[in-house]
Amino acid sequence: MSRELPLAFTRTLLGWQVKYLRYFNKKLYKLIVAGEILMYDVITIGSATIDTFVKTEFCDMVKQKGKDCVTYPVGAKILVDELILTTGGGGTNAAVSLARLGHKVAFLGKMGLKYNSNMLVSELKKEKIDTSLIVRKKTSRTGYSVILDSLRHDRTILVFRGSNNDLRFNEVKIKKLKTKWFYFSSMMGKSFKTLEKIASYATKNKIKIAFNISSYLAKKGVRYLKTILKKTNILILNKEEAGMVVGKGKVEKLLKKLHKLGPEIVGITDGNKGVYVFDGNHLYYGKPSNINVVETTGAGDAFASSFLSGMIRKNDVEFAMKLGMTNAESVITHHGAKNKLLKYNGALRVMKGRPIKVTKKKL
Repeated sequence: MSRELPLAFTRTLLGWQVKYLRYFNKKLYKLIVAGEILMYDVITIGSATIDTFVKTEFCDMVKQKGKDCVTYPVGAKILVDELILTTGGGGTNAAVSLARLGHKVAFLGKMGLKYNSNMLVSELKKEKIDTSLIVRKKTSRTGYSVILDSLRHDRTILVFRGSNNDLRFNEVKIKKLKTKWFYFSSMMGKSFKTLEKIASYATKNKIKIAFNISSYLAKKGVRYLKTILKKTNILILNKEEAGMVVGKGKVEKLLKKLHKLGPEIVGITDGNKGVYVFDGNHLYYGKPSNINVVETTGAGDAFASSFLSGMIRKNDVEFAMKLGMTNAESVITHHGAKNKLLKYNGALRVMKGRPIKVTKKKL
């Protein structure tokens, strides 16, 4: 029997049927348990964090070097209006998003062995995400973020990267990386070198790559990123990050420059101004809905992962944009990067009730 079964068949076997398979076909059962015939739709690779949202009105906004900054009185004891504890990180956010949209998903990342990591793994399992690829070490410290909610419902994030920066290639279960897509999110340090090697593995094994660049990576510049970019199928980033990679300019110019680096499809998000996508021939523009924004953390992850979902399902840029924008808009109306991620049918209902307009022109 082929070690790479059709996805529909492997899905049927997965779940409660697998435990009974051992009685009828021990060889097949062992292959499934070992991960040798399991085919995922997407393996997300990236950060996993515990996120603490801190909301207080006891702060001011000031301009410093042309940027809006949040200030707090030195030496003061500040009352917190609200404290919310959730899980986050680009890798786990994308995994949950894709799983809720109906895909078979695994998460690959690195974390510790104590309470914070247990919380992350438990949540992933509840979402039916395969956690067998996660690298967990006693000496590792799980990533942590503190999100300071400002007066304008924007945020400042204090990030402790921890073991998110320390995923080594020799720790990855290469034989289990059987998937149609990799979704790369922000990885720094040794973890980025691991991403480069996995990108090469993807090319050799005809696995497609979606890459959601963060500001951490964008600041490194195009030379640092070019190894992965030339192997990337879908690239998603915001306008500020795009400027860091290829230099500031108008969106159309940024899209063309990024496309020349290798990606087949490039998407640039620009906050409340909308979303732009370029496929090498056409420029697509999506106008956002007029909604009440509560908190913007996780919006980029929601859009990028949902855009990928749309491309997997229909290979249609307009549909993918609408799905991505719908899910991102759901996320920013609540606290937490995962709380209001939509299921596929729910997203379709929202799209029908609140249509998002996408225009297309030759570029």
